[in-house]
Amino acid sequence: MRHNKKHGMKLGTDASHTKAMKKSLTSALLANDRIKTTQPRAKAIRTDVDRVITWAKKGDLHSRRLAIAKLGDKELVREVFEKAAQGMWEGRNGGYTRIMKLGRRKGDNAEIVIIELVTEPVQPRAKKSDSVKPVVAAEAEKPAEAEETPAE
Repeated sequence: MRHNKKHGMKLGTDASHTKAMKKSLTSALLANDRIKTTQPRAKAIRTDVDRVITWAKKGDLHSRRLAIAKLGDKELVREVFEKAAQGMWEGRNGGYTRIMKLGRRKGDNAEIVIIELVTEPVQPRAKKSDSVKPVVAAEAEKPAEAEETPAE
């Protein structure tokens, strides 16, 4: 029986082909930092890539073995773990990938996207109260300036 065996999107293939395709796309993305694929495939591999990078940031032996089992390539795992050790994703808690839409493919009208690794450091958001001046203070300053000018 296959109770509770569905893991993510099926992508129009059987389970073994889906698993192999996700493994291949994940390895290609981590090796090249950017790939072009269809939108459902990009969304399917996003969780796997984030999981491998999280393991790389952890950096222990168990995480390395899990990443080798997921990717199947020891050299690629070594490169990813080195990037993480150098602080490539330091300060970022998830969201290691970005998906940008390119448009539709001419042959079958499939949505084509670029999925890439995010390398920029995290920018903290500005607080809304810091950037907006209160209206009362701005109006109070204008009459004070008008009174200070001499009327000669």
